[in-house]
Amino acid sequence: MRLITTGQLLANAAVLLALGACTPAQNAKPATPVSTEPVAATVNGMPISQRTVDMVVQQGAASGRPDSPETRKAIIDQVALQMVVAGEAVKKGLDKTPEMVNQLEVMRQSVLANAYVQDFIKTYQVTDEMLKAEYERIKATVSGTEYHAHHILVEKEAEAKDIIAKLKKDPSAFDKLAKEKSKDPGSKDRGGDLGWVDPSRMVPEFSQALTKLEKGQTTAEPVKTQFGYHVVRLDDSKPIEAPPMDEVKPQLTQQLQKQALNKQIETLKATAKIDVVGAAASAPAASAASAAK
Repeated sequence: MRLITTGQLLANAAVLLALGACTPAQNAKPATPVSTEPVAATVNGMPISQRTVDMVVQQGAASGRPDSPETRKAIIDQVALQMVVAGEAVKKGLDKTPEMVNQLEVMRQSVLANAYVQDFIKTYQVTDEMLKAEYERIKATVSGTEYHAHHILVEKEAEAKDIIAKLKKDPSAFDKLAKEKSKDPGSKDRGGDLGWVDPSRMVPEFSQALTKLEKGQTTAEPVKTQFGYHVVRLDDSKPIEAPPMDEVKPQLTQQLQKQALNKQIETLKATAKIDVVGAAASAPAASAASAAK
């Protein structure tokens, strides 16, 4: 089973909250909430807890949404609207239909599965020894050469050749020409400076031209790629080195947690008794559509 994403988890949790809140008889006078948990709002007497709002705010913060009064009001409005509409669905008995019962059960399992994943990640201890071993393993795979390069990108070959001719007369004009002529917005303001690049991450034509240059040398002919025509200068080169361990420690921790989680899930699956009785039948509408073709 594929675990749902955080966004889906929030959506499912909100729907479950709405349906759960509207389960009591709608014609009955709402009872005063027994819970002493802080309440952000009520809908027909049913509470929207502050904890629920905080949870959605925290999840939104992970994707860059700011925590502000406007954001919290929007969350409350959305949850309240879901509760109102869900209440109408309950009045019509839609929560009792086989389709809805099945959907809610699937959603419940998804939410619980995600809860298990989050709990596993929170409680799984990544030791310093584990981090060091993983770092050394990855470090041993790091190889190759990286290059510090400048380039000028133009649309036409004739323009690139003209730039090369000017550079032969005055090599120091590279930065000035890049700022004036280059079509690469990411480097032109820096005089065409690309910084240190791994040629395996560049388009093949550019990489091949770059790796053939000597230090300080500029391409004698324009280099054509899908982006246009490049004039390339190699400033320096050095062996690729792994970044310091402290710099990548958070990523290593997440990687080890993910590896442990995947192993745990595979173990759970291997020890479970899963009997596939048969392939699920196609939905009637789908079958009819297939027959019509």
